[in-house]
Amino acid sequence: MRSVGILTLGCKVNTYESEFVINELKKAGYEIKDFDDVCDVYIINTCTVTNSSDNKSKKMIRQAIKRNNQACVVAMGCFIAANPDYHEDGLDITIGNKDKSKIVELLDQYFKNKEQLQLQYTGRLKEFEDMYINNFPGRTRAFVKIQDGCDNFCSYCIIPFVRGKCRSKDEDKVVEEITDLVKNGYKEVVLTGIHTGSYGVDLDTSFAHLLNRLVNINGLERLRISSIETTELNEEVLDVLRNSNVLVDHLHIPIQAGSNEILKAMNRKYDLDYFFKKIEEIRSIRPEISISTDVIVGFPGESEELFQTTIDTCRKLEFSKLHVFPYSERKGTASSRMDNKLDNSIKKDRARRLIEVSHELETNYMSKYIGREIEVLVEEYKDGYSYGHTGNYLYAKINRKLPHNEIVKVKVKEISYPYVICE
Repeated sequence: MRSVGILTLGCKVNTYESEFVINELKKAGYEIKDFDDVCDVYIINTCTVTNSSDNKSKKMIRQAIKRNNQACVVAMGCFIAANPDYHEDGLDITIGNKDKSKIVELLDQYFKNKEQLQLQYTGRLKEFEDMYINNFPGRTRAFVKIQDGCDNFCSYCIIPFVRGKCRSKDEDKVVEEITDLVKNGYKEVVLTGIHTGSYGVDLDTSFAHLLNRLVNINGLERLRISSIETTELNEEVLDVLRNSNVLVDHLHIPIQAGSNEILKAMNRKYDLDYFFKKIEEIRSIRPEISISTDVIVGFPGESEELFQTTIDTCRKLEFSKLHVFPYSERKGTASSRMDNKLDNSIKKDRARRLIEVSHELETNYMSKYIGREIEVLVEEYKDGYSYGHTGNYLYAKINRKLPHNEIVKVKVKEISYPYVICE
């Protein structure tokens, strides 16, 4: 029996795809071990969203080769799609964002011929690669990939080039997969994709239509959207938010910049007026909803004044959390050809300052729940405390042992960042 260690970098889509690969390998008789162990096969599911992602991908490939130079080392995913000619002595199989589902077949071919395999593709990917998972060992929250690709072409982003066109999973297959996950004990499911809210653009359906079917699956208690663009929160989607409590009290809506000047340079599809009105509309439906966001700092041409505008915007919108990213230049994108690029020291300082704002906003949101009852999905128990998340993504620390994978009512006593302390 051959052993495999797999490492996943990057987004929830990669997490889902890696889990599918693990399941396929198990069915084929492979033993799944920790990536840090000595294995016969190493698989690195790479990321390329930033320069640090690229560096981490390369570092992990080299580590695997060094750990066992007799192993078959596989690199797949976005870094490989962006760098199809990437070579490293000891790297045996490279796969972009197509044919991950054929991992067993590719390994069989490699071990038969002992020849390197380098899968390359021309043009943007157009077909959805079907995958199905009915179990996520060790997790209380299941992911389901419903969509792949992006057609937005934001000026800073390489992902439309490495993930291809927007394409969607068959709606009946999504319903079937989530129904099976619920039957296997999962109370919460997270819908994930590269551009999740664009689901259905290539099919005779819509994201709202899919949501309406999913919230009515018997036994599903929580449905979470991993991320959605503000332009995709149309009336039909908001109606689901209005009419079903299965859709959780949390939305992750990337804003990316808090000034119209930078939003335009980024080729985002909205301005601040549109964004503010949409958030106001959402809160008219769910007044206490948690809204988190992504922000890029240090974009070309971002002055100190424009950065301060972003800080002011984030405070006014009262986000519950900011995911902050220093601008990372990606070769081949429109922003890589822009003037007025900023020094790394400036980007690093602005990221630090905005993370401080995030902590302030997070604490403000968490503090609203002191003295109140909340419902927590229990995820783990350690050192005398149970831990889990609420629907609106508060991270609860509870002073007793509670049943794993159960939703329990607890009372918030105080805040100890990043936890709400409960009893």
